[in-house]
Amino acid sequence: MHIVIVNRWPRFSDGVRWDNELTRYEEFIDHDRHRVSYVVDELGAQGVLADPAKIASCVRIGDVNDFDALRGAVAEITELAGPVDQLVALSEFTLEIAARVREALGIPGPTPDEVAVYRDKVRMKQELIKAGLRAPRFAACVDPSQVLSFAEDCGYPVILKPVDGAASIGVHRVESEAQLAELLPTVDLSRYELEEFIEGDIYHVDGYIGAGSEVRFQVASHYVSDCLAFGAGAPLGSVVLQQSPLRERIEAFTQEYVSALGMYDTPFHLELFLTPEDELVFLEIGGRIGGGEVPHLLNKLFGVNLYEVWLRSLAGETVPAPVKSGDPAGGWLIIPKPADLPARVVRAEPLSGRVPTVWRELLPRVGEVLQPGGAYDALHSGRFILLHEDQAQVETDIQHIIDTFEFEATSA
Repeated sequence: MHIVIVNRWPRFSDGVRWDNELTRYEEFIDHDRHRVSYVVDELGAQGVLADPAKIASCVRIGDVNDFDALRGAVAEITELAGPVDQLVALSEFTLEIAARVREALGIPGPTPDEVAVYRDKVRMKQELIKAGLRAPRFAACVDPSQVLSFAEDCGYPVILKPVDGAASIGVHRVESEAQLAELLPTVDLSRYELEEFIEGDIYHVDGYIGAGSEVRFQVASHYVSDCLAFGAGAPLGSVVLQQSPLRERIEAFTQEYVSALGMYDTPFHLELFLTPEDELVFLEIGGRIGGGEVPHLLNKLFGVNLYEVWLRSLAGETVPAPVKSGDPAGGWLIIPKPADLPARVVRAEPLSGRVPTVWRELLPRVGEVLQPGGAYDALHSGRFILLHEDQAQVETDIQHIIDTFEFEATSA
């Protein structure tokens, strides 16, 4: 089999950064058994650690999320190393583009239509409603008058978001007609939807779906704050749920919604609300592995590396269902970079010695300059992964870190 891997993630060898350490292509895809080629950008080149002698070909382009550039690179690899049997892309931002390249070049694998149910937020809710399941009221944005009319009918606040976004990038909570009217000229309406605002706590579920849309592994967690607030400067984290009636409800909800979308052979990251009326309401789902500290925490708690499961499956291996052993607790927390960037770090006090539940922490060094950009896996003011046998203790310690973490930076 000729497998082409599209990679945009670096790997770190400093013993400090753990980002992307679980995406070990060279270990999970047999480079002796298969011909393996890579398409990378500048950062992605730092994440290819296979023996160069075992790589069939490697093409570097400026942006792996540029359709024309990626199509050209895969076509070039085909000329260099032969027809492509599998085009692998793990990043959420690349899933749709890779599907379009498969379609353009006749490569087997998920099609744009299949990917749309977990990349297009309008399409996914259409499918759920068609199946008779509850989803927030929504409308694709067509023109300003239609958007304003939907918002008036729905009631403020409303959520304006990209149909194919991630990490709450470009998402706006809109409080009034005046604010919405001011926002509309600043966005590409063809890429946006408007959605009913749902009041409630937000949970996420991360796992793996088998060939028959069965959820083979899932872990439910409760967000601390939310992704939209993180973009405005608030800490973000979550705590794994231990056995409870609520967790059982969420697990059943997850299976029902995954089945309705017809997702298969993929990891997933689902988000949902628990309303004050005790109703579970769908938010959105991605056909990829959860971001930030999620995969690292699950690997530590359950010994399940979702990247390994995914990559081995893509390489044609029969992968046993991941086993969720025990009922451990754990959580993670990211305290974002200061609003005024670039910023030079003056103080970042370690907590691993003072908060026993902290398993891993990533702090910038004094004197280091924090730069704009990056998502949850960037270098922030502080990142922490916590472990404990009791969910309540993890929740308490996360709040303690939020309240007491000592960090100082000056404008650089």
